[in-house]
Amino acid sequence: MPAFIIPLILLIVAIAAVWASVRLVRQQQVAIVERLGKFRRTLAPGPHLLMPMVDTVRYTMDMREMVVPFPPQGVITEDNLMVSIDSVIYFQIVDPVKAAYEAQNYIQAIEQLTMTTLRNIIGGMDLEQTLTSREEINAKLRAVLDEATGKWGIKVNRVELRSVEPPATIRDAMEKGARAERDKRAAILLAEGQRQSQILSASGERESLILRAQGERESQVLRAQAERQSKMLRAEGEAQAITTVFNAIHAGQPDQALLAYQYMQMLPQIAQGTANKVWVIPSEVNEALKGLGKMAGDLGRDFGATDPSNFAAPAKVDVFAEIAAQKAAAEAESRKTVQDAINEAQLLETNARRRLASPEEQLAIDAAQFAAPTSDVAPVAEPEAQA
Repeated sequence: MPAFIIPLILLIVAIAAVWASVRLVRQQQVAIVERLGKFRRTLAPGPHLLMPMVDTVRYTMDMREMVVPFPPQGVITEDNLMVSIDSVIYFQIVDPVKAAYEAQNYIQAIEQLTMTTLRNIIGGMDLEQTLTSREEINAKLRAVLDEATGKWGIKVNRVELRSVEPPATIRDAMEKGARAERDKRAAILLAEGQRQSQILSASGERESLILRAQGERESQVLRAQAERQSKMLRAEGEAQAITTVFNAIHAGQPDQALLAYQYMQMLPQIAQGTANKVWVIPSEVNEALKGLGKMAGDLGRDFGATDPSNFAAPAKVDVFAEIAAQKAAAEAESRKTVQDAINEAQLLETNARRRLASPEEQLAIDAAQFAAPTSDVAPVAEPEAQA
């Protein structure tokens, strides 16, 4: 055997021993070293030298925060409804030695603890509370898990319920209820809109009626004023015409014969018209004819004896003066009526005050009443019961 083979074998064995004794730990990891089956020490990130055939790296722990989702679990609520809940847990190893030796499989232990805790929490809630109290469930679950995993060297940072699935029949009922609630809100909004529309329409119609009534009132006032002015002008014209005719009649010295002749001239006009098929001659016609004949005879007898130069025309009547006198008399009567009403109201007020006053005040009121100038209205005597 060549002499260089033995040194070569020894060199290879030494290199293998050195390679086996060197351990490289990655960042955010911790290695658990056992010596002859017993915990020796932990290795921080970086290269380390171990004793070959004596020291062994048993566990390598990841110190980063881990996210572990759990499959859906069936949980019964307080109102005996089965819901399916799946959760996710965020935890981190804070003590690698406890995590390696206190729990055989800490992930499985956390999963089982999560299931039992969820059953305890959800079992005390009904379905509606379960669906609306996720934050409360998360807080309770995290507190229980953090307390239980503390002795394992694990800290639970966060627990989240990803989904809470009620039974299909319950989902259908909830969807129908939500749809009914949406329909109800839509109907309420529609009714509110119709109400506002009706209110606005009624308000607009009210304003329109008010404006129309105001316009109608103003038009009636203007129409009444115009009619009043028209009647006043027509009355003035008729008054002037009557005055002119009256003066002309007095100036013309009419007699009974002329009036009878005018009456006979008006008879044909009275008989005109399609409805006058039967016309009865009034009895006044005979008297008018008799008067006309008598006046004609008297006129023939006295024509020669009468001197026309001695005839004196009657005096003319001033119609406007008579109308003004009548207006003045009416105004005086109106003023007298108003003053009488005022005096009577004052007397009634004094009597009322006297009835409500004390005896001393009644004497003062009577003295003031007797001292005041007397009016045309007599004082009203009070009943004996009131005195």
